[in-house]
Amino acid sequence: MQNEFVKPGWTPYWVPEATQQVGAIKVLIEHCRLKAVPIIFTAFGPTNNFLDRPKTGGLMPNRFPEIGTGHNEWFTNPRIWHKLEVKEEDVLIFKPSYGAFYDTPLQTILNSLEKDTVIICGTLTNYCCGTTARQAYERGFKVVFGSDVTSTDDPTMQEPELKVLRKGFAKVLTLKEIIEQLK
Repeated sequence: MQNEFVKPGWTPYWVPEATQQVGAIKVLIEHCRLKAVPIIFTAFGPTNNFLDRPKTGGLMPNRFPEIGTGHNEWFTNPRIWHKLEVKEEDVLIFKPSYGAFYDTPLQTILNSLEKDTVIICGTLTNYCCGTTARQAYERGFKVVFGSDVTSTDDPTMQEPELKVLRKGFAKVLTLKEIIEQLK
């Protein structure tokens, strides 16, 4: 839920549905805080002088070569959208690629916290969130994936991605169901 995806019209990567979901995600975060569930934010940004990036990243069709390289401020100073305040007790991990486990300390942090379950919300369902769910599953974590607190860059992709996650990687629940389960 970083500015590049949530701040209206700022980048070609803006996901309008993500902006609309900020309120619901905030409800989930606040409920988790009340239940002493650790909050871990992830943001795509500069790590290790960009040497930890998949080399083929720039070749992906979701890039915007027509706008040139003059937008160097994007993804270089990653900030979580201001309405989803990162508090001192929260963790903020900068990641080099879609999944939050790839070349990050996330697994070590979860193990240190003695957590065996992750709840995933945010954007993009069909990139970062879905990849993180798969990586969590592969590492032996239980995965809860919010169906209405995640969004895609193409709304027609939301349900197909949720269907795949439901079938093999995660327990897909609504915000209301997640809150009920946390009780």
